[in-house]
Amino acid sequence: MTATAPRAFDDVFRSIADVQGWMTRAQAQRLWDRASELVGGDRIVEIGSYQGRSAIVLASAAPEGVEVVAIDPHGGNDRGPQQLEGEWEEGQRDHEAFDGNLARAGVRDRVRHVRKASQEATSDVTGLVELLYIDGAHRYAPAVADIRRWGDKVAEGGVMLIHDSFSSIGVTLALLATTFFGAGFRYEGRSGSMTQYRKVGLGPLARLANAGRQALELPWFVRNVLVKVSIEYKLTPLTRLLGSDGTWPY
Repeated sequence: MTATAPRAFDDVFRSIADVQGWMTRAQAQRLWDRASELVGGDRIVEIGSYQGRSAIVLASAAPEGVEVVAIDPHGGNDRGPQQLEGEWEEGQRDHEAFDGNLARAGVRDRVRHVRKASQEATSDVTGLVELLYIDGAHRYAPAVADIRRWGDKVAEGGVMLIHDSFSSIGVTLALLATTFFGAGFRYEGRSGSMTQYRKVGLGPLARLANAGRQALELPWFVRNVLVKVSIEYKLTPLTRLLGSDGTWPY
């Protein structure tokens, strides 16, 4: 039997144009690149799938034999910017859209969906994780819990990607409490608000340098908060002054 040729990034990204979600081309490219570096037997865990936009990219890029696990309760809450509260029916529609979008992309069989809150799902993933993508609840407490508990599962040398870093207040405060001065993850840069961390051991001087690299992102964080305030209160001149077209920053 002839193996199916892998799809190109451009083709996959065009195919998800109508899939609801908050992910730029550069962020999708970063997901694609990190997933494509894995080998059979490795594992990807995504926390927060919404309607499948990022899961499709990850599953399309991952080599054969890489397990892809998507964790999302689809409960109607924490669905996106300014959508912290919702009804179960909204979550169920998200779940149905998620399944349908993955099926149309031809990757439904490649993704194991755990329909639970992330902190209830740790026992559903045994062993190490080579690529962790966190885009779950953006409030401080759940964001800290995701970084700590799921970060503990990342293999040495593995990658942790976090969406809405230096954009969401809750996520940024969670980074201050975990990665800024922590010894476990080295900051490697960002694509928009998607930050990348590598699981490595850091000594005292390396930890200080690591904190400094992340601190350099704080002015961008302040700008993003001001953009959100200007959008929320319809302060159009301020929005334009900040260089925003009125799109919620992510």
